[in-house]
Amino acid sequence: MCGISGIVNLSEEPVSRPAVEAMMLRQRHRGPNDTGTFVEDNVGLGFVRLSILDLSSAGHQPMRSDDDRYVLIFNGEIYNYLEIRQELQARFTFRTQTDTEVLLNAYRHWGPDCLHRFNGMWAFVIYDRREKTLFAARDRFGVKPFYYYLSNDTFVFASEIPPIFEHVQRLQQPLHPDDTVLYNYLLHSRTDLDENTFVRQIKKLKHGHSLTIRRHTVGINRWYRLDEQLESGWESPEAYYDVFESSVKLRLRSDVPVGICLSGGLDSSSVASTLITGLHQTDYYAFSAVYGEGRRGDERSFIRAYEPQLPNLVYVHPTEESLLADFDELMRCHFEPFGGLSIYSQFKVMKDASRYLKVLMDGQGADEQLGGYPYFFGSLFRELLLTGQFSRLLHESRTYYKNHRSWQALAYLGYYMAPKSLKAAASYRKANGINADFHRQQAQLSGIADDLYNPKSLRESLLQHFESKLEHNLKWNDLNSMYFSIELREPFLDYRLVEKTLASPSNLLIRNGTTKWILREAMRNRLPEPIRTRQDKVGFENPADDWMRSPVFQQKAEDALNSPAFVQSGYFDGEACRNRLKLHQQGTIHIARDIWKWIEVAHFLGKFSTVNSNSVYSGVH
Repeated sequence: MCGISGIVNLSEEPVSRPAVEAMMLRQRHRGPNDTGTFVEDNVGLGFVRLSILDLSSAGHQPMRSDDDRYVLIFNGEIYNYLEIRQELQARFTFRTQTDTEVLLNAYRHWGPDCLHRFNGMWAFVIYDRREKTLFAARDRFGVKPFYYYLSNDTFVFASEIPPIFEHVQRLQQPLHPDDTVLYNYLLHSRTDLDENTFVRQIKKLKHGHSLTIRRHTVGINRWYRLDEQLESGWESPEAYYDVFESSVKLRLRSDVPVGICLSGGLDSSSVASTLITGLHQTDYYAFSAVYGEGRRGDERSFIRAYEPQLPNLVYVHPTEESLLADFDELMRCHFEPFGGLSIYSQFKVMKDASRYLKVLMDGQGADEQLGGYPYFFGSLFRELLLTGQFSRLLHESRTYYKNHRSWQALAYLGYYMAPKSLKAAASYRKANGINADFHRQQAQLSGIADDLYNPKSLRESLLQHFESKLEHNLKWNDLNSMYFSIELREPFLDYRLVEKTLASPSNLLIRNGTTKWILREAMRNRLPEPIRTRQDKVGFENPADDWMRSPVFQQKAEDALNSPAFVQSGYFDGEACRNRLKLHQQGTIHIARDIWKWIEVAHFLGKFSTVNSNSVYSGVH
């Protein structure tokens, strides 16, 4: 687990080593244990290492093949590297115990087809010194990041945006905010829907894609399509558990201790219980964020079930005061705006956990494949309605209400089936504090209504989430953990689990008004029963509404609303924002997420020397 960066001058101009080193330094937190560079003619590669496998100097990168033809820089883990190594041993002599060398030799043997053999998370670059070509690839679901900037004469890439942003600024090339990305964030709280970032000139290589630079030409290819892998679903909950346990076991491969993020919810608790009951490990560290009995987001009543089994259970206490103390670091960690202060809770967990270890597991990705969010009921109801399964629709509606005491799922169903004009009207009513002209123009450009809010079945909805929604959570995971030099591993995102789960019929995912049915059944007698059967969906929440009523954050909000970048952007209706801020302070409404967006967007826009010049959106100032 590391940080990669590099420059390829398409004009054949030699690469400056100091320029590569400056990019490495900007993301040194990703790899505090070692650094390395490769500079040859018009290609420069940089690497910072976080040592997880083979802690010796043998794991140094950039790593060269034994014939000196190929040079590799690699961020991530290939969990099944031992099995692949055994397959390759007849052909290659291995000098290290790293998965890096396995990846390099796998590419030498199979070429780009090696990607289909990997079980893991990765973003890597291989330079072929003989053919003068560069190959880069990203994992199936986007766990590991790869950002790039492409102009007529240069290609610049890194694991994070700031090294690229600052390099392009040093080149005195223009950089501007992306208005549509900001609109999707402000109105829908959605980011990372496609290759676009908050900076219009900086893109990301999409998950399941590879990139090749050959003869000054950059080509992008999609090497993995999830929808083409859905051949057969689960035969039983026990079959599910066998693969889940295998996934957890693979992610224990490490030459340093592995811990877990334990929220008290079904997903992270399933990982914890698999370690305890399935793999018989109780001496690992677990980290849980708590806020005080009865406060929003506090899950200690569920986490307590693990206290007798986990002697190394550490409670982390994010507070309004700690948020203020961590504010500057949090802003440095997250260059782009993010979707609410639950991200800070994870940031604080990583900060405290970094005193103990370098590898953690969490439950990310379970909701997106097992129908864990409330609106997935709306997707299921639409599927049942369109396929004429009326008796099941009636049963699921009744049991949904019985379990949740809410008709929210029917509201989602109504929204999904509404014509585009009604969705647009609902969107406009939701746009409190957003400039009306900006909203009207960007509503025509945003694809969210079609990409996420128009599923005709549960499977289609889940696939949409894997293509267009999951990745923003993975990005925040990566940034929060790597800022404190921690590798975060996600057992639920083993492709063997994902493919068979999404290939399964909907009644294995949602049944009797309950989400994640097959996981709950798989964990029967393995998980504390109050956790296994809980129906509420809390997420990683915290008392953000209270925090945003404190004088210091009220002042930060006022400063944001008055900042030149905020005012000149044309994104906001300043008077409406101030009125809403006052109502929040009075307790009439609860809009911590919106207030945080104002603070973040003002901070983000301040990074640009000229706000929104040459913008897609113009003229509203």
